[in-house]
Amino acid sequence: MENHFVVSARKYRPQNFNTVVGQSHITTTLKNAIKNNQLAHAFLFCGPRGVGKTTCARILAKTINCTSPTPEGEACNTCNSCVSFDAGTSLNIHELDAASNNSVDDIRSLVEQVRFAPQAGKYKVYIVDEVHMLSASAFNAFLKTLEEPPSYAIFILATTEKHKILPTILSRCQIFDFKRITNNDTVEHLEEIAGKESIKAERAALQVIAQKSEGCMRDSLSILDKIVSFTGGSLTYQNTLEHLNILDEDYFFKLLESMQAKDLAASMILYDEINRKGFEGDMVLNGFAEFIRNILVCKDPKSAPLLEVVEGMQDKYISAAAAMGMSYLVSALNILNEAEINYKMARNKRLHVELTLIKLNFLQEAIELASENGSIVKKKRIDGPVAIKTRSIPSIQVVTPSNTTATTTTANKPSVSIDSEVAASMPTISGTQTTKQPLATTPIPAVSPVVSTATEPAKTRTIPAQSSGPKKNLLTALREKYGDQYAIEEVKEAESLNLEKLRACWDAYGATLEAQQKHSAAGTFKMAVLEIESDIHFTVRVPGLTAQKFVEQERMMLIDQIFATFNNRSIKFSVIVDATEKEDVPIHMRLNSKQKFERISEQYPLLKELKEKLKLEIDY
Repeated sequence: MENHFVVSARKYRPQNFNTVVGQSHITTTLKNAIKNNQLAHAFLFCGPRGVGKTTCARILAKTINCTSPTPEGEACNTCNSCVSFDAGTSLNIHELDAASNNSVDDIRSLVEQVRFAPQAGKYKVYIVDEVHMLSASAFNAFLKTLEEPPSYAIFILATTEKHKILPTILSRCQIFDFKRITNNDTVEHLEEIAGKESIKAERAALQVIAQKSEGCMRDSLSILDKIVSFTGGSLTYQNTLEHLNILDEDYFFKLLESMQAKDLAASMILYDEINRKGFEGDMVLNGFAEFIRNILVCKDPKSAPLLEVVEGMQDKYISAAAAMGMSYLVSALNILNEAEINYKMARNKRLHVELTLIKLNFLQEAIELASENGSIVKKKRIDGPVAIKTRSIPSIQVVTPSNTTATTTTANKPSVSIDSEVAASMPTISGTQTTKQPLATTPIPAVSPVVSTATEPAKTRTIPAQSSGPKKNLLTALREKYGDQYAIEEVKEAESLNLEKLRACWDAYGATLEAQQKHSAAGTFKMAVLEIESDIHFTVRVPGLTAQKFVEQERMMLIDQIFATFNNRSIKFSVIVDATEKEDVPIHMRLNSKQKFERISEQYPLLKELKEKLKLEIDY
């Protein structure tokens, strides 16, 4: 039979602790525990995917059953136990996939097997992968056995989601946290495999693969296999970028140069070239944001170790960082972040990206306008606080004439008279009428009390008593005196909603739309049904979503006209879509996520049964 192809992730899976990549803190602990005979009865391996959790569990299971381990605590790979383990025929090692065996019955069958001692070897090892998928009942059925297992039983649990495991399980295990594999470790391991497979690979290409895998060794090996098949065994930087659909950093350097030169045309042409190569706008925004982040990292030598780029690019980043200002980099990063967040909501996605490039082109000018003497200043309305200026005004004393006493005014002093119409409207306090003086900007000369006399009736006026004639309000007095000079109007009271008047206002606005050649919107206003909910709120019922959009487009102008009609700025209205049989409203726009699932479950009952059997939790 011909030898079938085995992927690198399986072919080069580590067979002892020394070959595990990037997890020396865990492999050293396990080897020392084996040498000192200090093995726990339960382990929990947790960490990201593809970093060696299951691999370390299998190596531990093989090593503790090895009959002749090495002085370093490794398996010999030559004894019967190691050979049977490598061949997959060992009876002392049991693997359970908790993702597909997550019920109470599966755990009970596992517990039943634990009672039997191993026929050969010292330990029976049970590896439970993806343990977080077990149900709560299965966890509870597992607790007693996990806490007090037989001396020959060892449990190794592996999971990528530690937070989903019950605290009672965590407290019964020794927890080992696996970390992501660094790019340098990944590149060195890929170079070793490439040498064994006689693959020509540039180090820059392997660094791109390591960055793409994001610390997952299994992903990096899978990517390596794909690119080897794509290139025929020769990996270069360019064909790796082409296969992984990664935008070359040279484009970002050119884009940054055009922005520094404020050459908007060059930036737009360069983006058009990128777009023609098949790169979506969100990929451009994300890649450019990461590029600006790398430049920002190079500004400070303390953060230089955070720069993870291929060889040969470090010098370009450092030189670019030296020519850029910190304020420009931070502002550009903020603009790109907002653009990436709003990208999905943009209808014209190309225009959205181009608008971001336009902002970045003129960003330096905006920073220069906001700077003062080379430093960024904060905008403010005034230079400093201004106190309120006041000026004291001397008071005016007014004396009411008496029937028994009278005095005359002095001829050389000015007199002050108060108009009788205005004075009549003033309040009376203890039979004496006084006036409140308005604020004046110029000082008023001191005045003396004035009393009317019989000899000089033309020079002064007397203030009539409260009982002389009907009382006039201030508005009437002002109208009588200044009516011919000023238009004095009373403030109109706000009116409550009235259906008849509201409909007339609504139809009038519809006629205005008709005159503006907006026939579709005018037709919507004619079909709309108005319902008054309260004195200041009414609802508009329209037959479909399109009609709702027409009304919403005219909301601002319409509400101003309603304010003017009712003299009431508290009035509000809401638009309700009343879908009828004539309106074909798409089902996905009328139902939320939960309603959609319930509707599908009614049509296909097996879907609901599948959800219940798998105990799935749907995030609506």
